[in-house]
Amino acid sequence: RLRQAIIDAELPLGGELSEVGLAAKLGVSRTPVREALALLQLQGMVTILPQKGSYVFLPTEEDVVELCEYRIVLESRAIAFAVARRRDATLVMIEEALEAMVAARARSDAVAYARADTRFHEAFIRNCGNRYLQDGHALVAGRIDTLRTHLSVPLTGVQERSFLEHQSILEAFAAGDVLMLESILVGHILGTRQSYLRALQEGFIPLRP
Repeated sequence: RLRQAIIDAELPLGGELSEVGLAAKLGVSRTPVREALALLQLQGMVTILPQKGSYVFLPTEEDVVELCEYRIVLESRAIAFAVARRRDATLVMIEEALEAMVAARARSDAVAYARADTRFHEAFIRNCGNRYLQDGHALVAGRIDTLRTHLSVPLTGVQERSFLEHQSILEAFAAGDVLMLESILVGHILGTRQSYLRALQEGFIPLRP
């Protein structure tokens, strides 16, 4: 529940996470909250500072750049393997995700759109047929999903660009054009990187001192 609250922007980036407050809100004791925060720290989603407290992770510009570079390496291979190994199953999943994006846009529901965006990209990881790529993605999935919501939602025009690019990815995937797929995907992630950096620079979240 805490992980999803961070991803859905219910808890702000860099925000303090009070064990007492969270325990009261969730109706549990402090022990499971403390254990949950420790697990989230391992996923890079929470920072625990001894004698100070626990906080939602706060990305730097370097974090954003490196995460997007990692996505390019990981997803470009995963999408090629998904075409070769589980093309039909992947196509069904990304079509369903795109339909969810359409519905979210109609409701102006930015969080639902971000969730559908996540499902779209996870389809390639789930169907790549390589557990090492899947494990590599799991290491950073929480941070990627969180940045998608926190840093894409505030910016005007980002969702429109994102939607059109996802349509293009789906069309290239359906055609089995791996070279075109890689080109569109890399451009999409680089565009995402610029949007995230812009969000940081324009103060949509506080920068680390």
